[in-house]
Amino acid sequence: MGACCFASIASMRACDTLLPALAAEFSVTVGQASRVIFVFAVAYGVFQLCFGPLGDRYGKLRVIASCALACVIGNGIAFFSPTLDWLVAARIVSGAFAAGIYPMAMAWVGDNVAYDQRQVALARLVSASVLGTLAGQWLSGLIAEWVGWRPTFAVLAVLFLAAGGLLLRTARGDGPATRTDRQARPALLGILALPAARWLLAVTAIEGALAFGAVAFMPSLLQRHHAASLSLAGGLTAFYGAGGFVYSRVAGRLLRRIGESGLARLGGASLCLGFLAFAYAPNLVWIPAACALAGFGFYCLHNTLQTNATQMAPAARGAAMALFACVLFLGQSVGVLAAAWIADHLSDALIFAAAGAGLLALSLVAARRFRR
Repeated sequence: MGACCFASIASMRACDTLLPALAAEFSVTVGQASRVIFVFAVAYGVFQLCFGPLGDRYGKLRVIASCALACVIGNGIAFFSPTLDWLVAARIVSGAFAAGIYPMAMAWVGDNVAYDQRQVALARLVSASVLGTLAGQWLSGLIAEWVGWRPTFAVLAVLFLAAGGLLLRTARGDGPATRTDRQARPALLGILALPAARWLLAVTAIEGALAFGAVAFMPSLLQRHHAASLSLAGGLTAFYGAGGFVYSRVAGRLLRRIGESGLARLGGASLCLGFLAFAYAPNLVWIPAACALAGFGFYCLHNTLQTNATQMAPAARGAAMALFACVLFLGQSVGVLAAAWIADHLSDALIFAAAGAGLLALSLVAARRFRR
């Protein structure tokens, strides 16, 4: 399951570093090339609404494995894409099937781990996500610099094939979670009717727009403003994931000391400082620390939100986590569009300044709610 999550997050972040290469290949601006990120996020968000209920009905591990195998198709089309439109279509396919992997893994943890241990368990699952971010942002740039951008998608297809095949064998004994009252199980509209769920989903959508909208343009800022190569830009940006890995190692201790509200505040402050330092760093020496600080902050805030999301509807946890991921990545799609306009018409640095300030304010609002 961790390997499938690794591959899905690597696929999601692979195009971040490739944007300048894709812009050059297809003779478009970086903002126009960012369609490959935008459509992935939209498909990823919308198709959550399909896979969440399927996971509740047929077993979450089966859905994860089947989606991983289907992702082989999308990455195969991307490898052979002759035009940007073909690549955009391939990313839609990849995003649609990747939608059934990581959120279902979180839901599976919610079904099998008690709440007082769940934040730590989810932090361990975050390790697979972080490694996927590192691989997607760094290795894609390295591969593109050595042999071109297309082999990145071939590598992803092989990863999905291996991980999905192995999990499908393991998942044969997996079934749907036990339900004592099928009619009482909240549907998607039932979850949306809960005020606490609506609040959490709104905060998550804003977080996705601000954080992911900025992260998508990290490598391109380094290449535009610091003349970094594809591999160097990807390697430096990967420190964002390294910050998340640090969080996954210390999450339990932090939770015991400062609680959920403290984690949210720490996350917002770290994100704000990290993004501002990244945007206005005078040279590349400061970039690794800035990226690591921002990544640490994101996972402090985001893991707190997703832990609370596992309790939105315990009887239909697959549907609830699918809805959580849906609003997160629909928010990302809006954020990427806004950031693309800013990158093409204003200043790259403004993307990160606005995102940092917005995330700090959001974290303070969330911390007050978690303290109740």
